[in-house]
Amino acid sequence: MPAFRLAPAVADAFPDTLIALVTATGLRGREPWPHTATALDELEQQLADGTWRPADETDPRIEAWHTAYRAFGTNPRRVRPSVDALGRRLAKKGTLPRINPAVDSYNAVSVRHGLPAGAFDLDRVTGDVDIRYADGTESFTPLGEPDTVENPKPGEIIYADTTGVLTRHWNHRDAHRTRVTEDSTHVTFVLETLHATRDGDLLKLAAEELQSLLAPHAAQTAVHHLDPDQPRATV
Repeated sequence: MPAFRLAPAVADAFPDTLIALVTATGLRGREPWPHTATALDELEQQLADGTWRPADETDPRIEAWHTAYRAFGTNPRRVRPSVDALGRRLAKKGTLPRINPAVDSYNAVSVRHGLPAGAFDLDRVTGDVDIRYADGTESFTPLGEPDTVENPKPGEIIYADTTGVLTRHWNHRDAHRTRVTEDSTHVTFVLETLHATRDGDLLKLAAEELQSLLAPHAAQTAVHHLDPDQPRATV
């Protein structure tokens, strides 16, 4: 079972970080997920009605990630945090993409709560996963671009296993290798905040909401948390 570890240097630079790891085993991605379909439809209807809008870069939850990106040398208006890009897409098009039920579930929770989210197929992860600063020698193949190989910039925060980079710019884009498909059965979903003192309860609520969407379609689910005081969790 892999462990997720928050590197000491990242914990020192972002001491109010809190990360929820929602793990599902025995996931069944090819059956109907009606609660996820309803969650997506409700968000789109609320947007159409004008009763809700996704958080944008003026929102403190998104602004914090823009500040963090700049701190490790990434322009957040060119390379946006995932939740920022997803919210902008929803606001512009009025709909969220339908990928597969597991991905749709974390997208719905992410945009509803204004928190970055991602996921990794653990059967494709090698060794443990570290959230750390890149040294620039690592390799990354972006989601949907299996023939592309990139190298992160030195000092960029990444998720990485023993093979390569799983996510660039902390939470901008996930890797193709560990992408979640309808056939993924062992998955860890990630939700993140840089301001636990302000948004920790929101993150825990979001994790519970995601777990409730996953549980009817999994043999088992569990939630773990990472922070500077508990920087390691085995999933």
